[in-house]
Amino acid sequence: MMLTRRNLLKKAAAFGLLTGMGFPEGYTLPLKRLHIGACDWSLGKSSDPAAFAIAKEIGLEGIMVNMGSVGNNMHLRDKSLQQVYLKESEKTKIKISSLAIGELNDVPYKSDPRSEEWVSDSIDVARNLGVTVVLLAFFEKGDLRNDEVGKKEVVSRLKKVAAKAEKMGITLGIESYLSAEELTDMIQQIGSKSIKVYYDFRNSADAGYDVIKEIKFLGKEAICELHIKENGLLLGEGTLDWNKIATTLNDMGYYGDGWMQLEWANPKGANVVDSYKKNIKFLNDTFGYS
Repeated sequence: MMLTRRNLLKKAAAFGLLTGMGFPEGYTLPLKRLHIGACDWSLGKSSDPAAFAIAKEIGLEGIMVNMGSVGNNMHLRDKSLQQVYLKESEKTKIKISSLAIGELNDVPYKSDPRSEEWVSDSIDVARNLGVTVVLLAFFEKGDLRNDEVGKKEVVSRLKKVAAKAEKMGITLGIESYLSAEELTDMIQQIGSKSIKVYYDFRNSADAGYDVIKEIKFLGKEAICELHIKENGLLLGEGTLDWNKIATTLNDMGYYGDGWMQLEWANPKGANVVDSYKKNIKFLNDTFGYS
């Protein structure tokens, strides 16, 4: 009979209580748990306060909020809109878990001067909304693979903004197709505790990397938050070994008050509420949460 990680952990706990000898080797109960949220764009409400109501219906703990677009001038910089978000969060009891600047995929941080202002301003927005992580996206036009000039410019720009982020207690998370080794090299060049990796297992696997080796190489201190997805499939229906991922994260001590965010984890045409409810159950079972 197949056993989920959750059931194994329960059996481990029962064994420890009955024998008084502790848990069997290989079984460890998480001292704390990661919170489960979702990206507002994957709920169909990118940079839209209506995402809170959908998140509440699903049973999520929070949402990652996209800061805006060129079309609305990164409108979450508007303090009046920030108040709308804070009120919706309070009303629905759904937390604003973190921010993202998805527009960097089309307006690259490595080359477009507008992006420097957005990243700097995102630190103020994060502080005002009471969150500590801002995702910086490096895909499509912003892709850094095989782009030494682009990587060098990103390092230079992040060096300039890192002091502000540190002062305000905000972490800027790099999400990209780069390897753990490349990301570690960039972070070491920047030399700031405010710059970390926003890790996406699916993206890393799609780029050809072994995700277990990658997260072990990075280490828990270098990863600020996690994206959880299978791109058009429910969790558990793709190629990623989530049981192994959960075990590795737990063994690394990667738990606490951090977040893992569901993104694009629903089949084409499926109801997002139903899909994400199934995904939450899958994560609770897999990670051994009650």
